Amino acid sequence: MVTFFACVAALILGYFIYGRFVEKTFGVDASRRTPAYTLEDGVDYMPLPRWKVLFIQVLDIAGIGPIFGPILGALYGPIALVWIVIGCIFAGGVHDYFSGMLSIRNNGGSIPEVVGDFLGMPARQAMRIFSVVLLMLVGVIFVLAPAKLLTGLTGIDTQVFIFAIFGYYFLATILPIDKVIGKIYPILGALLLITTVATVVALMVGGYEILPNLDITTNVHPGDKPIWPLLFITLSCGAISGFHSTQSPLMARCVKNEKDGRSVFYGAMILEGIIGLIWATVGLSFYKSPEALSAVIAAGSPSAVVAEASNALLGPIGGFLAILGVIVLPITSGDTAFRSTRLILAETFKVSQSQTMKRLMIAVPLFILGFIISKQNFGMIWRYFGFSNQALATMVLWASAVFLARELKNHWIASLPATFMTAVVVTFILQAKIGFGLAIGISTGIGVGVAVALLSLFVLKASGMRMKKEASPCMD
Repeated sequence: MVTFFACVAALILGYFIYGRFVEKTFGVDASRRTPAYTLEDGVDYMPLPRWKVLFIQVLDIAGIGPIFGPILGALYGPIALVWIVIGCIFAGGVHDYFSGMLSIRNNGGSIPEVVGDFLGMPARQAMRIFSVVLLMLVGVIFVLAPAKLLTGLTGIDTQVFIFAIFGYYFLATILPIDKVIGKIYPILGALLLITTVATVVALMVGGYEILPNLDITTNVHPGDKPIWPLLFITLSCGAISGFHSTQSPLMARCVKNEKDGRSVFYGAMILEGIIGLIWATVGLSFYKSPEALSAVIAAGSPSAVVAEASNALLGPIGGFLAILGVIVLPITSGDTAFRSTRLILAETFKVSQSQTMKRLMIAVPLFILGFIISKQNFGMIWRYFGFSNQALATMVLWASAVFLARELKNHWIASLPATFMTAVVVTFILQAKIGFGLAIGISTGIGVGVAVALLSLFVLKASGMRMKKEASPCMD
C-alpha cells in the first residue's frame, strides 16, 4: 500500500515541481491573446472556463488507454508502475504540454501543422497521414470496447450499441463544442474520478494484499513477452501517448490564457497517470498471479477484468457505476477522435468549418470508413494503434525539442524522452510480426543506434543554431 501511495505522491510532486520547470522553460506569456479570442467562431474556437477545459482534456485524452494499457502492463509485473510514474512526469507530461502550448502559439493548429512548422513539409505530410490513421483506429477501438462492456451490462446485442455510439459520435463531431462536449463532460468526468477512486479504496479495505510482488527486475509475463520494447508500446496512455497530441489542439482553441496550460495539458496527463496507477494496481493485486490475470484477459479482453474486479469490489450497484465510468472514457475520446480528424482534414484541404454543410462533407465519409474498419479484427487494430500511437508521440517530442533549440532554451527536457521513444518504436517495428520480424537483439541494436544517431545530429544542429544566433549581433 505504501508503494502505491508513493507512486501517486510522485506524480503529484511531478506536476508541481517538474511541471512548473517545463512551463518556465517554455515561457508562457499571460498577456498574449489566445486563439479562443482571436479566432472565435462559435464552433471550435471559443473561450471556456479553465476547470471545464481541464475536465474535457482529461476525458479527451483518456479513452480506454489508462485502463486497458495498465491492465495489460500488469502482466509484466510492478515494472509497469515504474514506467507510469517516470513516463508520465518526464515524457507524457512534456509531450502533452508542448502539443497544447505550441498549438496555442500556432493559432490552434492541429498537430500535423504544428510539427510541420518545426520539422518541415515531409514531416507535416507524414504527420497528417499518421494522425488520420491513428485517429481512425482510436475512433473504431473506442466504439468496440464500450459496446462490448454495455452488452455485458445489459445483454443487448453489441451491434445495437455500435450503431448508437457511432450516432452519438456523429453529433459530437459536427455540433459546436459547447453544445454536447462542453455540457456533459464535467458530469462524466466526476463519475469517472469517483468510481475509479472507489475501486482502489475497496481493494485496500477488502482484505487484498496490495502489490504483493515488488520485484521489478523479473519479467513475470505468462506469455514470456519481453519488457523491452513491448511494455512501452502496450502501456502508452498513463505514461506517454501520441493520441494526446491530436486532442490537445481541441482545447488549445478554448484556453483563455497561456498560464492555464500547465493545469490543462500537463495536469491532465498527471490525472491520467493516477488512473493508470489505480488500474495497474488492481491488475497486480486483485488477481493472485499474472497467469490468473492473463486467463481473464484471454477469455474476454481487459474489459472482462474491469467487469470482474468492479463487481467483486463494489457490489452490483457500485460495480455497475464503475463500469459505466470506464465506458465513459472511450466514448468521450472516440467522439473527439473523429472531431480531430475532421479538423485535420479541413486544415489540410483548406475547408472552412463554420458552416454545417462543410462539416458534413468531411464527417460523413469519415464515419462510413470508420464503420468499415470496425468490422476488422480488434486485436490487429490494437497492435497497429500501439505502434502508430508511440511513433506519433516521438515525432511530437522531436518537434518540441526543435522549438526549444530555436529559442535557445533547454531542449533536453524534450530531446531525451524523444531519443528514448525513438529507440522504442524503431526496435518494436523491426522485431514485431506486424513489422520486419527481426531478432530482438538485432532490432534493439539498430533501434538504439538510430536513436543515438538522431540525438547526435540534433545536438550538432542545436549547437549550430546557438552559435549562429549568438554571433548575429556582431554581424549587424
